[in-house]
Amino acid sequence: MSTTKAPILHFESVNYGYVGALAVDNITLTMRAGDFMAVVGPNGSGKTTLIKLALGLLKPSSGRVELFDQEPADFTDWHRVGYVPQVAAGIQERFPSTVAEIVTHGRYSGINPLRFWQRTKTPEVMAALEAAGVAHLSDRRIGELSVGQQQRVLVARALVGEPDLLVLDEPAAGIDAAGEEVLNDLLQRLNREQGISVLIVSHDIGAVMRQANTVACINRSLMFHGKPHDLTQSELGKLYGFPVEVLLHDALHEHR
Repeated sequence: MSTTKAPILHFESVNYGYVGALAVDNITLTMRAGDFMAVVGPNGSGKTTLIKLALGLLKPSSGRVELFDQEPADFTDWHRVGYVPQVAAGIQERFPSTVAEIVTHGRYSGINPLRFWQRTKTPEVMAALEAAGVAHLSDRRIGELSVGQQQRVLVARALVGEPDLLVLDEPAAGIDAAGEEVLNDLLQRLNREQGISVLIVSHDIGAVMRQANTVACINRSLMFHGKPHDLTQSELGKLYGFPVEVLLHDALHEHR
């Protein structure tokens, strides 16, 4: 019996360009249920474009994208996908809401005239806050929190819909080392204990290679896709255009 898990995201010969310049060049890539996939590459390499294509925010110039076996334009079960952006500068001015209110927005499904009277601390909201480790902050204003805490609130907002896939675009940007470690531990726990598939775009190669079970290296085209420990320094050097050394401290390798 085959143990291969079902594909949840697939790119087939995908191209996309901005003003005549290719941002994504002939990428074929598959992510399967239960994967923790890290997408890494230099600035301007097409990583965020790839995420936008996956979420249907962009349509490929050629090729095909499938999300849970459907083209994103036809996909309607968006509760199955949780999206976590970078924390935006000035969030305290734009969103004078409490943490519980921010997370409640994750259950938004259209205009509801009764929403004004709905509770924010529903069991679903509190469960998401607990999962993200921020339940104790539920009554705090989002602008009062550290960037790391704000990012975990955005994770909770993505979790409240009980997604099968969590997509994060540079979630550790602006977070200090301690906050980044907390966030990384949270994502690993969600993947391993709750079975949520995780797709993360990151510049921190060392961190994501310790977490991920598969890595996609992008520099417009797909330069590597496989297990983190199969990625060589030579391939990393080609990806970034200069020698790169990644230290991995885990049970498999003391360093590399």
